[in-house]
Amino acid sequence: MALQLWETLKEAIVAYTGLSPPTFFTVLALLFAVYYVISGLFGTTETHTRPRELEQQMEPLPPPVQLGEIIEEELKAYDGSDSKKPLLMAIKGQIYDVSQSRMFYGPGGPYALFAGKDASRALAKMSFEEKDLTGDISGLGPFELEALQDWEYKFMSKYVKVGTVKKQVPVTEGESTGEPSESTPGDADKPAEDLPSETAAVKSEKSPSNAEENKD
Repeated sequence: MALQLWETLKEAIVAYTGLSPPTFFTVLALLFAVYYVISGLFGTTETHTRPRELEQQMEPLPPPVQLGEIIEEELKAYDGSDSKKPLLMAIKGQIYDVSQSRMFYGPGGPYALFAGKDASRALAKMSFEEKDLTGDISGLGPFELEALQDWEYKFMSKYVKVGTVKKQVPVTEGESTGEPSESTPGDADKPAEDLPSETAAVKSEKSPSNAEENKD
């Protein structure tokens, strides 16, 4: 059976190409060799470029730096705009170093707007609106809180915690000015004899008449 197929193949090669089977296979081998050489020449630049790009991307990241407790304004400096600073993000007041996922949270990434912020509310609601980029999670439903909890577990297992967001207590107007009130405790404690007495004033008014009566 195999011999019959081989004979049929040889007849087909001679009929369609006009070449003998040995010549046909030699030409075919040369064509493959030429294709391999040409593809190697044109693919050299790409072959050498890709490893360099991968090497740059695979550069070891610096160890996470512990920041301690910082305010939200300070956290904004770590949004990825400065490549020399780590890329940070907070969930429920806990700050994590997400530098290893710069392709997601860095500039141009799908979650870049979450970087440098406590995006708890946005993650819980899967929202990309500016008003939801906050750590305030009041009023969220059970499903949203569950989604936020899943995000927190993911961050805790994948990233290093480097600090916490300091909650700023609003300052009242009286505390901000630091000016004393108009009434002072000294006025209330002032002795009665230092103040004019109504009785003394009444006596002074009656004294002339009393003098006249004594004169009569």
